[in-house]
Amino acid sequence: MRSALDRFPFPEMAERVWRRYYLPGGKAQTVAYQTLPAHAKDLPRESQELCIVANFVEVSLARHGHPNPVGINYLEKIQIPHLPSIYGAMLAGVDYILMGAGIPLKIPGVLDTLARHQPATYPLHVTGAHEGDDCTMTFAPRDYMECDLPDLTRPKFLAIIASNTLAITMLKKANGRVDGFVIEGETAGGHNAPPRGKLQLNNLGEPVYGARDRVDLAKLRDLKLPFWLAGGYGSPEKLQEALASGAEGVQVGTAFAFCQESDLRNDYKRSLLEKVASGRSQVLTDPVASPTGFPFKVAQLEGSLSEQDLYLSRPRICDAGYLREAYRTEADGIGYRCPAQPVTVYVSKGGDAENAVGRKCVCNALLANIGHPQVRGGKYIENGLVTSGDDLSALTRFLPPGGIVYSAADVVSSLLGDSRRPPL
Repeated sequence: MRSALDRFPFPEMAERVWRRYYLPGGKAQTVAYQTLPAHAKDLPRESQELCIVANFVEVSLARHGHPNPVGINYLEKIQIPHLPSIYGAMLAGVDYILMGAGIPLKIPGVLDTLARHQPATYPLHVTGAHEGDDCTMTFAPRDYMECDLPDLTRPKFLAIIASNTLAITMLKKANGRVDGFVIEGETAGGHNAPPRGKLQLNNLGEPVYGARDRVDLAKLRDLKLPFWLAGGYGSPEKLQEALASGAEGVQVGTAFAFCQESDLRNDYKRSLLEKVASGRSQVLTDPVASPTGFPFKVAQLEGSLSEQDLYLSRPRICDAGYLREAYRTEADGIGYRCPAQPVTVYVSKGGDAENAVGRKCVCNALLANIGHPQVRGGKYIENGLVTSGDDLSALTRFLPPGGIVYSAADVVSSLLGDSRRPPL
């Protein structure tokens, strides 16, 4: 991180972030992480700077040591940090911006504007907003620049979609160039698009997807833009199937999430791969776990929030707040609420108590997944909630005989059908 900060073009800003957050020797396990200012429409300068620097560092480190393109994936639903975050990624030379979990119609125009270091705007969705309410976020790069810079390279923009309708909408209504699509089916890990039509649940309580939720690839090809297929495509057979359908390639998540190089906690990784090896792994699509309202894929794992008793024993608290909903207050302002926060607080902000049932703090859980759990009172440590695609059980194709450890290179070799790879 220090080496990446040394490459940041605005050294005074980098030094402010370093002085504020760096702990020589690291944080003790019983000490809480600093709580960041909660995201709000009018972000304070400190938060804006942190978004710029953090995204620069992530992309800079990802690009280091190789000539290959690097992309970064944002959720449209986490709108407030978009502008400074994207600018920081572009300062680091990010090649692709990918975005789903919403309809990112305004992102192409943002990329065009930020590439010239010009002020960019983005509409914040505010529940209950009235016509004429100020719901526009603005970010002016030159308010943060410490020196003049040449224009930045505009990254390519890929919209993550789950329907032909959304693809056509992006092309017709986006305020700039859309460079392609990632077609993410309901078997993919993380957030899934809700099924179209009336919600129906199977006997495990999972949403049921039907023919209306399938993308017509023939119609997609007619749009003459490159696309990639995601969700259950982590095998050489599915890769070839995708290429035969006209796709540029595939998006693979689950196979890389559980390889030895990933930052998923080793204890979670080991336990789930042991389940895979013994044929006991299970992934359920939880329709209510995520505060976003999108179904969320959850790997069933002891010691994680997939266990109902552990979920119920967790104090409901919202201190990260990335998935909060903006709403219009009775005083004509903008407030923020989350169905995973204490129910009484959520209801006091106009939320429906029924909407809070089963909601989990995905923000804290995902940080715990990668070994950065928040600590409360020196004792309570946040537990994770591991997400995975439906093809978790298919990871057996990468496991060596009698083992549960495999590498990212093993995944690539398998997907490409490398004949030098020994049979498993």
